[in-house]
Amino acid sequence: MKQSQIRNFSIIAHIDHGKSTLADRIMEETQTVSEREMSSQLLDSMAVEQEHGITVKSRTVRSYYTANNGETFEYNFIDTPGHVDFSYEVSKSLAASDGAILLVDATQGVQAQTVANYRLAKENNLKIIPVINKIDHPNADVEETKIQLMELADVDEDEMLLISAKTGIGVDLVLEAIKDRIPEPVGDIEAPLKALVFDSHFDAFKGIVAYIRVFDGEFKANNLLRFMQQTTDFQVVEAGIFKPDMVAVDSLHAGDVGYVITGLKDPQLVKIGDTLTSQNHPTPEALPGYKESESMVFAGFYPKDNNYKELKSAIQKLALNDSSFHYKEEKSDALGLGFRCGFLGMLHLSIIRERLEKEYQLGVLTTTPNVTYHVILKNGKEVIVDNPVQFPDFSEIDHVEEPFLDVHMTVPDEQVGDIMKLAEKRKGIFQDMAYNSGQTELNYALPSSEIAYDFFNQLKSLSHGYATMETQFKGYQTADVVKMDVLVNYATVDALGFVVHRQDAVEIGQKLVEQLKYAIPRKLFPMPVQAVVENKAIARANVPPLRKSATTGSDKKNAAKQDMLRRQSANKRLGSKAEMDLPQEVFNAILEVNNDN
Repeated sequence: MKQSQIRNFSIIAHIDHGKSTLADRIMEETQTVSEREMSSQLLDSMAVEQEHGITVKSRTVRSYYTANNGETFEYNFIDTPGHVDFSYEVSKSLAASDGAILLVDATQGVQAQTVANYRLAKENNLKIIPVINKIDHPNADVEETKIQLMELADVDEDEMLLISAKTGIGVDLVLEAIKDRIPEPVGDIEAPLKALVFDSHFDAFKGIVAYIRVFDGEFKANNLLRFMQQTTDFQVVEAGIFKPDMVAVDSLHAGDVGYVITGLKDPQLVKIGDTLTSQNHPTPEALPGYKESESMVFAGFYPKDNNYKELKSAIQKLALNDSSFHYKEEKSDALGLGFRCGFLGMLHLSIIRERLEKEYQLGVLTTTPNVTYHVILKNGKEVIVDNPVQFPDFSEIDHVEEPFLDVHMTVPDEQVGDIMKLAEKRKGIFQDMAYNSGQTELNYALPSSEIAYDFFNQLKSLSHGYATMETQFKGYQTADVVKMDVLVNYATVDALGFVVHRQDAVEIGQKLVEQLKYAIPRKLFPMPVQAVVENKAIARANVPPLRKSATTGSDKKNAAKQDMLRRQSANKRLGSKAEMDLPQEVFNAILEVNNDN
């Protein structure tokens, strides 16, 4: 199809504003899928997406739209996630697009991710079509939403489209607007091949499947191609498009969005953001690609059943499919070989863990999440710590810096007091506030560690679901934090250590040992559990034995007592040296204590 008849665009919005439902209506209106194949939120096909009711991965679809003038157009659209933890998926999708539909829920108005995604689209110089959804909802406030959109996007009222993605009202206007407003792709089909790899996945039979947007040139099956950054050469097994399933085509040329089956089996050979070109006639200049995502939360992943090789293979394949997921190998004295993994947030961590369990049938032991600290030593050196095991001895430390975020919250007026208390409890530093038609905008500087786990959930709970939150990295600031070690039977368990603010250490330590008292598997003898800070035990509890101790009960004969005491003593000595079998409940106890505090 001619480039003048191609339109490449993304659908962007805040979570639950109707992106996937609009994608369903577009596929219905363009008859991309048959009535028999159609289902609600068809593109959210992953088990974790269906279970959580959210979009996790961007999905690409090619549709053919016959316009009012009778001309047929090729629409390549990408449905993107709305949750902040998956914003990197949005940025990748926008780099492969020429325009974007900015969808806003008429019942909620402009929200945090509406603003963030709009800014991403503007940074990519995309043409934006503002669309107000759910206009038929009884709680819809269309006029107020229009005002908010005009303030955000600097658009006129007559540029906005009013729709109901659920019922299909106004979707025909959206399809016409895509043809009229989104520019055709610019590219030279005669130039050397230049295509952007914006996503990929691993197929057990076909190898690595790269998702691409072709900017210049053309290629077919059996052509010899190269990933420029990785300098990986391969022969094309198949080229194709998404409808939404993969469908093979003869060729892909400038302006097209599709896929290429590489036949490569090593996930390390392909990198998201790489440039695909021809081996024989390569393009002289690669595409700029993507800025690497920065992990906000770190945790250890360890295999439950000693299947380290299977876990390594699964993690490599997931990283191929999710370029915001980072990992490196590490070893724990208590847990053995595993991986230190980086995530964009706690939901991202949860989704990755669930995908390992559901897609690869792997049980994973997850250690307590933490953020990155900058530790300045007395000799002037700086140590970057993303694993509590790396925390230097307290005698060597001059001071520690922790990451802070600028947090912008929009909350209902009646809940302002409760939410300010929440922010201050999490060591937030008040910046300013402003009132705006029934809502209050609060700005705080908050430590990343204090909002990484469940701050957003508590914010939503206190505001009955109406508060929104937008964060931006502020920088590192000096903080009075210490490492808390956990000793079980007088032996330090490295995997249980974590960093905590000094003022909370005693309270957290006392709560923690009480939790671990019931979470750690019992043995034939009592085991002390201690929380230790700077070589001082600040809390202790005993894990009770499986059987009553030999030292109790005066009715026992002295010889029998002595014999059992000798056996208990031997068991203790062996127990302190033996590997500790730690279930997930032990790590959950640490997380719960931190959250409660």
